[in-house]
Amino acid sequence: MILGVCEWIGEKNGWRAQNVRIVFVIAFLFAGFGLGLYVILWLVKILSK
Repeated sequence: MILGVCEWIGEKNGWRAQNVRIVFVIAFLFAGFGLGLYVILWLVKILSK
Protein backbone atom coordinates (compact mmCIF):
# COMPACT_ATOMS: atom_id res chain seq x y z
CA MET A 1 0.00 0.00 0.00
CA ILE A 2 1.04 3.61 0.17
CA LEU A 3 2.29 4.41 3.66
CA GLY A 4 4.47 1.36 4.37
CA VAL A 5 2.35 0.00 7.21
CA CYS A 6 2.17 -3.54 5.84
CA GLU A 7 5.91 -3.74 5.38
CA TRP A 8 6.44 -2.32 8.89
CA ILE A 9 4.08 -4.89 10.45
CA GLY A 10 5.73 -7.66 8.45
CA GLU A 11 9.18 -6.65 9.70
CA LYS A 12 8.01 -6.50 13.32
CA ASN A 13 6.37 -9.94 13.23
CA GLY A 14 8.47 -11.83 10.70
CA TRP A 15 5.63 -12.01 8.16
CA ARG A 16 5.67 -11.26 4.45
CA ALA A 17 4.28 -7.84 3.59
CA GLN A 18 2.17 -9.38 0.82
CA ASN A 19 0.29 -11.53 3.35
CA VAL A 20 -0.35 -8.53 5.58
CA ARG A 21 -1.72 -6.61 2.59
CA ILE A 22 -4.09 -9.46 1.79
CA VAL A 23 -5.38 -9.41 5.37
CA PHE A 24 -6.01 -5.65 5.16
CA VAL A 25 -7.90 -6.01 1.87
CA ILE A 26 -10.04 -8.83 3.27
CA ALA A 27 -10.73 -6.83 6.43
CA PHE A 28 -11.75 -3.85 4.32
CA LEU A 29 -14.03 -5.83 2.03
CA PHE A 30 -15.77 -7.99 4.62
CA ALA A 31 -15.68 -6.13 7.91
CA GLY A 32 -15.22 -2.57 6.66
CA PHE A 33 -12.63 -1.60 9.24
CA GLY A 34 -9.45 -2.31 7.28
CA LEU A 35 -8.94 1.30 6.20
CA GLY A 36 -9.44 2.69 9.70
CA LEU A 37 -7.09 0.12 11.16
CA TYR A 38 -4.52 0.98 8.49
CA VAL A 39 -4.65 4.68 9.39
CA ILE A 40 -4.37 3.96 13.11
CA LEU A 41 -1.35 1.71 12.55
CA TRP A 42 0.21 4.37 10.32
CA LEU A 43 -0.08 6.88 13.19
CA VAL A 44 1.45 4.35 15.59
CA LYS A 45 4.31 3.80 13.15
CA ILE A 46 5.01 7.51 12.86
CA LEU A 47 4.77 8.19 16.59
CA SER A 48 6.99 5.23 17.53
CA LYS A 49 10.01 6.64 15.68
